Order: sequence, then C-alpha cells, then structure tokens
Amino acid sequence: MRWKCICSYKGTDFGGWQFQPTGNGVQNHLESALSSILDQPIRIHGCSRTDAGVHAHGQCFHFDGDWSHSTNKLKRALHSLLDKAIRIEKITSVSENFHARFSAIKKSYVYTIYLDRAPPIEEAFVWSCRDTPIDFQSMQMASQHFVGKQDFTAFSAVHAKDKDPNPIKEIYSLELKQHGPKITVTITGSGFLYKMVRSIVGTLYAVGRNRLTPEDVLHILHSKKRTNKIVTAPASGLSLKKIFYK
Repeated sequence: MRWKCICSYKGTDFGGWQFQPTGNGVQNHLESALSSILDQPIRIHGCSRTDAGVHAHGQCFHFDGDWSHSTNKLKRALHSLLDKAIRIEKITSVSENFHARFSAIKKSYVYTIYLDRAPPIEEAFVWSCRDTPIDFQSMQMASQHFVGKQDFTAFSAVHAKDKDPNPIKEIYSLELKQHGPKITVTITGSGFLYKMVRSIVGTLYAVGRNRLTPEDVLHILHSKKRTNKIVTAPASGLSLKKIFYK
C-alpha cells in the first residue's frame, strides 16, 4: 500500500529535509521511525528538499508499506518515536500512481521578516533585521517583477544547476503583507531553484532599504547572471507552507 503523509517541522536543529550521512536529516528521523513501526526497511519520497534551518508547515512525502490499523494509530506510533520538532499532520492511503514529488503541481513558501528584536516565541522562525524604517511600497513594486514564467538563474545559488537543470520557473503569485514590524512574503510557483526563494526575499529587503531599486531588480532578472548585489536571506525565516496536487 502507498501512503501520503503531510508533516510539519521546526528545521532549526536539522540538517535539512534530505537524508544526511550524519543521520540528522528530517528524512532520516522519519525513515527510522517508520522502519521500526512497520518492522521493515522503509524509504520515503519527499516533495521538496528544504535546506538546513528551513521549516515546514506542509511538507508532503509518501512511502510504501503494509499497515492494517487506523491512520490515527500510525500517527500516534510515529509521535512516540519522532523528535518533538517533527509532527505528522495527516496520513491517507493513495493510489500507487501518486508520487509526492512528481504529482505536485505547485508549491507555496512563506518568509517572515521582523524589523525589530523578535519575540522569543517567534525568534527561531523569522529573520530579525532590527533596522527600520523600510520602504514597503518599493518592495511591493519590485515583487511583481518576479511574477510569471521566466528564467530565474540570477536568483539561484551558484551551484543551482547541480540541483535543478531547468532555470525556467513560473511564479503564480507573490504577496507581501506588513503588520507593524512583521513583514510576510508568500510566494507560490511551479517550482523553485536552489535558494531561489531566499534570494528573492534578500533582494526585496535590499529594495526596502534603498540599496536597490525596482528597476535594478528587473535588470538583474533579465541579465540571468548571479551578482553580489543579491543577498540570500537567512534560512530561519523560511517555511514550506503547502504543496498542491490535482
């Protein structure tokens, strides 16, 4: 049987989603717990490879294995073995044609910037910048340059081609909201290059600090070349929000 699982995790102390030789990838922890419960080696397949320190509200993975009890019982069994920073949100039985990665049609991430010392309860989940004021209107103007189907080479990490050979991605929406010192950037697209979301956020922040103009952003995007004007925002503020399927 094939099982589709939605999980959330606080990525602070993990080496990212993907299996790590050190044993500290989120995938390591999940596979170890499932293998113990099902009494057989289990390999899971995730939708998105979040980096070290990145969080998730709605990461999706699937695995094949025999389980004759309720899904709630499987959730409880997993929670008894998993690190408390990992939570199983939902488990459903799916067709063997389903694949967590290849069946996905779009992904949504949210990034949080805090323009002050962040409250302790939020500190691990934001980029605490502590330098106001900021030109939020210019950030909004620049953000719309990213919407659409285009080449995002300039906004990927140096070794992005090792991660994803196709730099053409489509951004369906990019929304900025500000509530007091907190700014949230929600971006939904067909897929993302290595560190692309964090590079976009770092660029928008540079616009807000008047280090770049919205026109500069468009020029960099069209150049298809990475520049030192693009700063990658810290991992702590990024969370995988949701994976969409047909």
